Amino acid sequence: MSSEDELVQLFSKIGFEETKINDILKNKKVSKSLAECINLSNQDGPLDKSKNALLHNLATSIKGEELINTKAIVDGIIDERLTTNLQVTEAYKYVKEAGENFDLKEFETRSGVGINLSEAEVEEKIRAYMEANKDELLEKRYKLVPGLLGTTKNLPDLKWASPSLFKPIIDKLALEMLGPKDERDVVKKEKKKKAPTTNTSASKKDDKKESTRNMFTEGFLGDLHKPGENPQKWPELMAEHLKVTKGRVFTRFPPEPNGFLHIGHSKAIMVNFGYAKYHDGLCVLRYDDTNPEAEEQVYFDSILRCVKWLGYEPWKITYSSDYFDQLYELAEKLITSGYAYVDHCTGEEIKAQRGVRPDGTPGGERFPSPWRDRPIEESLKEFRKMRDGHYEPGKATLRMKQDITSPSPQMWDLIAYRVLNATHERTGDKWKIYPTYDFTHCLVDSFENISHSLCTTEFYLSRESYEWLCDVLHVYRPAQREYGRLNITGSIMSKRKIAKLVNEKYVRSWDDPRLYTLESLRRRGVPPGAILSFINTLGVTTATTNIQSSRFDSAVRTFLDHTTPRLMMIENPLKVVVDNLDDSYEEIVEIPYKPGATEFGSRKLPFTNTFYIDRSDYRDEASKDYFRLAPGQSVGLMRVPFNVAFKSVEKDANGEPTLVHVEYLNDASTHKKPKTFIHWIPVSEKYSSPVNIKEVRIHNQLFKSENPSSNPDGFLADINPDSEQIITNAIIEPAFYDIQKKSPLNMPFTDPQFSIKEESGNETVRFQALRVGYFCLDKDAVGDEVILNRIVTLKEDSSKD
Repeated sequence: MSSEDELVQLFSKIGFEETKINDILKNKKVSKSLAECINLSNQDGPLDKSKNALLHNLATSIKGEELINTKAIVDGIIDERLTTNLQVTEAYKYVKEAGENFDLKEFETRSGVGINLSEAEVEEKIRAYMEANKDELLEKRYKLVPGLLGTTKNLPDLKWASPSLFKPIIDKLALEMLGPKDERDVVKKEKKKKAPTTNTSASKKDDKKESTRNMFTEGFLGDLHKPGENPQKWPELMAEHLKVTKGRVFTRFPPEPNGFLHIGHSKAIMVNFGYAKYHDGLCVLRYDDTNPEAEEQVYFDSILRCVKWLGYEPWKITYSSDYFDQLYELAEKLITSGYAYVDHCTGEEIKAQRGVRPDGTPGGERFPSPWRDRPIEESLKEFRKMRDGHYEPGKATLRMKQDITSPSPQMWDLIAYRVLNATHERTGDKWKIYPTYDFTHCLVDSFENISHSLCTTEFYLSRESYEWLCDVLHVYRPAQREYGRLNITGSIMSKRKIAKLVNEKYVRSWDDPRLYTLESLRRRGVPPGAILSFINTLGVTTATTNIQSSRFDSAVRTFLDHTTPRLMMIENPLKVVVDNLDDSYEEIVEIPYKPGATEFGSRKLPFTNTFYIDRSDYRDEASKDYFRLAPGQSVGLMRVPFNVAFKSVEKDANGEPTLVHVEYLNDASTHKKPKTFIHWIPVSEKYSSPVNIKEVRIHNQLFKSENPSSNPDGFLADINPDSEQIITNAIIEPAFYDIQKKSPLNMPFTDPQFSIKEESGNETVRFQALRVGYFCLDKDAVGDEVILNRIVTLKEDSSKD
């Protein structure tokens, strides 16, 4: 493999996901070895995740070296003789040691092939260990249980046991020995009952909240603490915090301005802004701008635009860079108090200190950095040299002095500051060093008196280091709480992959309606209230929510059904002439924009002797199940008083109809109710009808599968060739311009909390094209030009009329 793209394609082919591929590609030696292992496996399609993980483990052990008999290990993985990381590691050690003296029997013995410990055997060994340590277990109870996982795995008799057996057995035996968790293990908070109020307006407000069930009253958000209930190591700091907040909820939405927000961020926006709003609190939009190498002004602007589009107004807009001076002062305080040191280890050396073995596998012995105990004065001097540009990137970092023996990786001396030779968007060249997320996030939350630091579950482990840093610096400790993120299947969120789609012209731009960035959804015409309503129906839990795009579209369709007017649009027009009416004939009909909803109003349309119908509404022969226009069969035109009946048809050289002649059956005495009504658009110079549509862009799912990255030939090979279809001969009735002039209509939704007041824009010109779908005006349309995007189909099964 000679290029990164070829490696991506190869790794995708056997089933590696995008995030894993990006991680692998960071190490060229490992990438090369993994490619060689895949080629040795002779596999043409995806492998299961466990085999891929083992091949990656093997590649991290080999790491570019020439190794005889690598294929023996690969074969062992593929035929499932080697099923654990430990077996692969031991197999690698033997093959490296044996060289040309390789012996298959010895290879299998050394790597534990054929040793299958049953669940009962594993339970017997673990039970014996726990019984031997029963006194300590009874004393420390469930606090000791997490550590049992590591200690029992290291028992010699359990060396080859399946790793998946340990946790269930330990949990079972702990329950057997200790009983269920009680107050000794967890402190349960009692929910406070609301005191009765005599304030009438407040009482009505509370009644309204109670009557409308939403995600802020139940589940994860409903169980959150009240302001002032988050624990503090230094209780006096809570009094200062409440003095500032006056007991109100304070949240923040802290995006990194290094890319465009996507559908998952809409949940984060709603959780943070919505929770504060529901509790009459305040939410800060804070740009986490600590990595100037990846930040651009276009991202700052887009983030604010999306937040406002979703109906939220930040209480304040702040930047992590606002606090760079304060953060620097606290970094020096961390050094002088003995909780930080300047380190000169390489990235590989730091990994080794954190227990990453030479073969790349975790779980090795952890040990401190050789710089950890350097004198405080020396670290302070070195840190100032970092600040003053003395060091190049990678040559020095400031690390927190935490607890290298802790079971939590977030306590293994995290990096607080690193050197970056980059100009910052706001601070220019003032700083040569920049704080990391782990240092910045909790402290800026503290500076801004955040009562609820709400984030997704990938930051769960960060909670321990978050609280530790606040405590050792003696600052107010906000409460971090974690919820599950939102994913839409069949989509791509990776900035690198979206850039590839844009640069190679697979999509129009980063806001192409087929993507799932918030800018794309806005351009596609998805109303912001529909997104919020959708999220509300899902609720908020600690589990990741993976939703099919069809379910999202269904929620959008429901919202649009209540909030958009109806218009007649014809995608494939066929001209019709009424032979028994003269050219001056004009009969005005009034058509409501939404039947049964007078608030939408109506428009007037002239019925003339020439009009268009959709080509599918005419057939040369009638049939039992076809009720539209055909020889011997009359049909109704929507809101026109009388039917029209077929007389004759003109066709082109290919036999395709070009003009249909009909008769207007306007004799009231013989009028019969038609079996169906079809839509139509008149020809009238007076009424500027019809309106020609330059383009109707029909957008379907961009990818063919639910997981594009799993395609063995890469995600680009999964692109749906019919993801966009363009119709260029469609027409629409002139009332379209009336709707455009009135937009945004901002019609209320059934649940008023999702009736977002939008500002005028092409995407707010929305309507339902009868029998076709929901559409909006695309941003490419200029002046009177009409370019439409299909938002969603009219119904789930769009193949049926």
